[in-house]
Amino acid sequence: MNIRQIGLSLLCLGLFVPTPAASHEIRPAIATVTFPSEGTYSAEFLVNMEAVIAGVSPQHKDTRESPQAQTYNQLRELPPSELERRIREFLPKYLAGIEIRFDAARVPSALCSLSVPEVGDPARVRLALLQLCGSLPPGVTSLRMAYAAEFGELILRLPAVGGGDPVALWLKDGELSESYVLGVGLERKTRMEVAAQYTVFGFTHILPKGLDHILFVLGLFLLSLRWKPLLIQVTSFTIAHTITLGLSIFGILSLSPAIVEPLIAASIAYVAIENIMTAELKPWRPFVVFGFGLLHGLGFAGVLNEIGLPRSEFVTALLSFNIGVELGQLAVITLAYLLIGLWWKEKDWYRARLVLPLSALIAATGVYWTIERIVS
Repeated sequence: MNIRQIGLSLLCLGLFVPTPAASHEIRPAIATVTFPSEGTYSAEFLVNMEAVIAGVSPQHKDTRESPQAQTYNQLRELPPSELERRIREFLPKYLAGIEIRFDAARVPSALCSLSVPEVGDPARVRLALLQLCGSLPPGVTSLRMAYAAEFGELILRLPAVGGGDPVALWLKDGELSESYVLGVGLERKTRMEVAAQYTVFGFTHILPKGLDHILFVLGLFLLSLRWKPLLIQVTSFTIAHTITLGLSIFGILSLSPAIVEPLIAASIAYVAIENIMTAELKPWRPFVVFGFGLLHGLGFAGVLNEIGLPRSEFVTALLSFNIGVELGQLAVITLAYLLIGLWWKEKDWYRARLVLPLSALIAATGVYWTIERIVS
């Protein structure tokens, strides 16, 4: 069986495996704020506390990249009662990293409840649910929140004007949220604001966070600098990941991270190895790239499902995210061309000194990731 047949066999195997959320990918915490009764508030945090306690830096896209990966994996194996004990020990530091401000005055919160799931499927991230609650200071009119940068990003969900689905705010780098007027709610974002926000989501999922997607696109770029072969591959990849991204978001198709993560890594190795084996685009390559694009689309869907889509602007958000992904991929290709293609593409030694060594490095990385993701 050649490498092309192996790649297609793995893809077919993966498409029929059901789906949990990836256990190693670092995702934003989600906080939902409500006002259950007059004069009180509640903030429910759904968060990967193992990563927070272990000190896995949010600068990493994957917990396995962190020096604290071993500590994280040990925490993931703890039964709920033991992990709950560790969370409660860590709680003072965690609460210190959550700013809840009413009319600019910081108000301390108490932990009202804590729920820790069973260890369960090792491919599924374990999200603890922490409910913070407290009383509103007399006469306050507004609320703002911030989440410590060392804990990562936060999707903050607040009641909207007129009720319905909450409005989601994306907080990064410890920034303070916009002001929420008590009793009124947040204005829903306009279509242009939603488009801008989700385009940024998509772009940043590629640059700088998507190293695996970056290496795959570079593998496509290295085969040939001629526009037609590159256009065929990129178009095939784009169509494929657009299909699975949409199917996944609509709940029609899903795929277990235990399968999709190794397969994405294998796709990186495949395109790089084929770059070494051939100097021109073979007839089957666009079809294989299409198949791997289906996998990458499911990878994109994972983060988009986590962030959520506004029901009122669902299609706008979905299309904008996909546009952001495309802009990120085009940025990768443009940067690669400016760094190596523009200067040396006409040199006789271009393939021998650049394409082959770089493809070998990408292939080695892909093979290493494939094995690591299978055994971890």
